[in-house]
Amino acid sequence: MASTPGSSASVTPTGTADPRRGDREQSRLLAYGALFLAVLGISWSAIFIRWAAIPGPSSAFYRVLIAAAVLGPVWVITLFADPRRRQRLQRGGAQAAWFAVLGGAFFGLDLALFNTAVMKTTAAEATLFGNNAPIFVGLGTWLFFGRRPKRAYWAGLALASTGGAAVMIAGFSGPASGGTLTGNLLAVAASVFFAAYLLTTERAREGLDTLSFSTLSIAGSAVTLLLVCLALDVPLGGFSRSTWAALLGLGIVSQLAAYFALVYALGHLPATVTSVGLLAQLPITAILAVPFLGEPLHATQAAGAALVLAGIYIVNRGSA
Repeated sequence: MASTPGSSASVTPTGTADPRRGDREQSRLLAYGALFLAVLGISWSAIFIRWAAIPGPSSAFYRVLIAAAVLGPVWVITLFADPRRRQRLQRGGAQAAWFAVLGGAFFGLDLALFNTAVMKTTAAEATLFGNNAPIFVGLGTWLFFGRRPKRAYWAGLALASTGGAAVMIAGFSGPASGGTLTGNLLAVAASVFFAAYLLTTERAREGLDTLSFSTLSIAGSAVTLLLVCLALDVPLGGFSRSTWAALLGLGIVSQLAAYFALVYALGHLPATVTSVGLLAQLPITAILAVPFLGEPLHATQAAGAALVLAGIYIVNRGSA
């Protein structure tokens, strides 16, 4: 018989478990695994940016260009080799494709601002203020999509944000902080554009597969950042070997691998959940900054990291 409301498993009319429920659970687990990998890759962003030691828009441009150089040929080959992908792309329509390009433009502006912020303040502070995106995502889903976030979202966000502040406060409360108001404001502005990227990604993924969206989006980012670099007249060549090595890590680890995983997660999880989940990069970046950038880590930051993880858990439980 059919399952009753609130039952723990879906049952078919023949009395057997509904296999579709198992598929949904497996897909959800894969999405959370992809989100975890995305967080790890993105957490290295500030480290690679500081190691590159070039203007923010320049490192941002090569970050997306390296990823585009890999994604573009792969996408074209699969379009010719897989008729089903072409059919899915046609069914997705031009609107989804334009949403992907628009999302890429938003992401490009986010990178230009965030990379510049990292060069003007500490990696910890830039990461903290650059992760205000969940606030703008929650408001954006309410204002533009008419989907008001649940109470669990706001409670988890408040807890995670409090923990994130605690993680970083020891790093910028002392005289050796190295942070600047300009850098922090640039990071906040970057978070606005990242929120716009998350919202447009969620909408575009309704009609595009992961590879198609990633390729169209990264193309939008590359064109946007090239225009920004030309407008600001920042250098695009003549770098040292160490700079190119850092840019390669930024493009492969923090962009290609991390954001391919993030786009997959956004195809199966709400933007509100993924945006708060990305707050986990706060404690990870703070920990990485200790050996690689010489930024101190204190007991207060460890306690704050626990609050961040608790907030993420509350948001995910509420969404489920």
